[in-house]
Amino acid sequence: MPEYLDTPTGRRIAFNRSAGKGPGVVFLGGLRSDMEGTKAIALEAWAKKEGRAFLRFDYSGHGQSSGRFEEGAIGDWFEDAVAAITALTDGPQVLVGSSMGGWVSLLVSRAMPENVVGLVTIAAAPDFTEDGMWSEFSEEQRRQLVTEGQVALPSDYSDEPYIISRRLIEEGRTRLVLRDPLRLPMPVRFLQGTADTDVPVSVAMRLLDHAEGPDMRLTIVKDADHRFSTPDCLRLVEASVAEVLARIGGA
Repeated sequence: MPEYLDTPTGRRIAFNRSAGKGPGVVFLGGLRSDMEGTKAIALEAWAKKEGRAFLRFDYSGHGQSSGRFEEGAIGDWFEDAVAAITALTDGPQVLVGSSMGGWVSLLVSRAMPENVVGLVTIAAAPDFTEDGMWSEFSEEQRRQLVTEGQVALPSDYSDEPYIISRRLIEEGRTRLVLRDPLRLPMPVRFLQGTADTDVPVSVAMRLLDHAEGPDMRLTIVKDADHRFSTPDCLRLVEASVAEVLARIGGA
């Protein structure tokens, strides 16, 4: 059963936390995913085996946390992550961000660099509300978003469509990370699959080219899809976290 954190913004965040040595590892999930996903559970098991502190949580409007997904935005989920890391972890952390969680982890790394000593992203989707949604919307979808306040998009992962709100798009424009300098002074490992139909390899290449840092690598896995959850992919995630920890002397 999860525990709950009441955040300074009045949201109630569900989380699971495992005690262990530091630096700890924090998993940040993707859009409309939750902390019970394959990658989160597998990484938690790895952390427990290593005796490593670990935290996974649900953003507001996701999983077992309060709120409705349709009312949320990138800034809300960034605030949730900051609140969870601040209240539920001790000392420096390695962030593992999947898809939208990759964007959130970049925002957290920029906002509280003293708390982040390593970063691993999995099919990171920075700025996707602008570059992956708004830029690809038809004129009719844009009109509908502005006049009706939302648009429904089909999902490859659920029978229910994604309800994309006008607020999600407009608030996302205040959180973009690929338009201004992005300094990542910690060890960083970006992971990306070539068969990802949600986040193309070009996004990973753009992120690698844009970000600045002394220890940054991109690993591209042929035929891996957006879930990045095959046994081989999960082992690569674990190995990447272990490598980052070794680079910072935390292994």
